[in-house]
Amino acid sequence: MEFKHKSVLLEETIEGLRVKPDGIYVDGTLGGAGHAGEVCRRLSAKGRFIGIDQDQDAIIAAGERLAVYGERVTVIRSNYCYMVDELKKLGIRQVDGILLDLGVSSYQLDNGERGFSYRTDAPLDMRMDQRQTRTAADIINGYEEKELYRIIRDYGEDKFAKNIAKHIVAARQKAPIRTTGELTEIIRQSIPMKVQATGGHPAKRTFQAVRIELNRELDVLRESLDGMIDILSDGGRICVITFHSLEDRIVKTIFRKNENPCTCPPDFPVCVCGKKSRGKVITRKPILPGRQEQEENPRSKSAKLRIFERRYE
Repeated sequence: MEFKHKSVLLEETIEGLRVKPDGIYVDGTLGGAGHAGEVCRRLSAKGRFIGIDQDQDAIIAAGERLAVYGERVTVIRSNYCYMVDELKKLGIRQVDGILLDLGVSSYQLDNGERGFSYRTDAPLDMRMDQRQTRTAADIINGYEEKELYRIIRDYGEDKFAKNIAKHIVAARQKAPIRTTGELTEIIRQSIPMKVQATGGHPAKRTFQAVRIELNRELDVLRESLDGMIDILSDGGRICVITFHSLEDRIVKTIFRKNENPCTCPPDFPVCVCGKKSRGKVITRKPILPGRQEQEENPRSKSAKLRIFERRYE
């Protein structure tokens, strides 16, 4: 299956990065190289692009598509949480721009064998990095009921989380839950029919929750952003596209703290904590896809782009 992924907020992201022809840019979620191709097209022979992805299929596809740019492109199979270390190995201490396009790619959703989709019956996998040994099946069959409830409630934001967790535990006592189809059917039995008729696919939120938990998506994001901002050059920018309210909240909070890290009580006349601003939030409100993009690519509807610019005093 060919690695296809329609890049979301493409023009807005490239504009936000303000690509300098001789600059150094990093895409921490390379995917099918949609955003990457547009960045590379704007680089001169002196420019440098580093693409990182943990998915082997993405690495192969992106490597082929970016081969035309020769030595100015480096493709690395890794998680973006190791971005700073990977750049140090290349002798790079500062970059002019960083891009993260979070969530699951169209290819991963459409490739039924990967187990991300509730629309096809396949092994419960959901690994973004196939080198990882733990799968979604391990979570579904191994987590206690209260832990299943927690992740479905918190990461899936599903009001029927308690009932879904209860039904999963009851079903696996009879036999292990091995496939996406089995899990989907269990979820269907946990949600009232009248809700299913109007609330979208009943399994969407649970599948999202399990995927986030398995791949540590929120933890990785939370642990990585400060380090990325730290390696930006003066005027360098980081652009982050999110598809989930919890992701967006993390990005919004960390960007604001980097702009105003002061911890002094509001009634203090002057700052005494000594914490200095590391830059400026460019997007006071997130940039959203336009109506045309949402019509052409329904998966873009929940996308939000936030931008932070590094500034040195």
